[in-house]
Amino acid sequence: MELDEHWALSPSVALRPEPFGALAYHFGNRKLIFLKRPELVAVVRGIGDGPDVRAALVAAGIPEASWASYLTSLEGLAASDMLSRRAGRAA
Repeated sequence: MELDEHWALSPSVALRPEPFGALAYHFGNRKLIFLKRPELVAVVRGIGDGPDVRAALVAAGIPEASWASYLTSLEGLAASDMLSRRAGRAA
């Protein structure tokens, strides 16, 4: 996953808020993933709103020094089909 790529929460995924962050459930493959950081939940919720992954990280207030860690988490979510690629949008 790259910072300038376009991703969104899969339409088959529901996020349920929890005190620790959120539960992500995929209705198609029935996977359940615990998102244990509220900051990661903010990124996942906003990833489809902006033009790219970088914009979601910035909007969620994630410090640039932490972006690599968040990219790793997002790659895991993409591998589980929780996130899906989307067509690029003009800025």
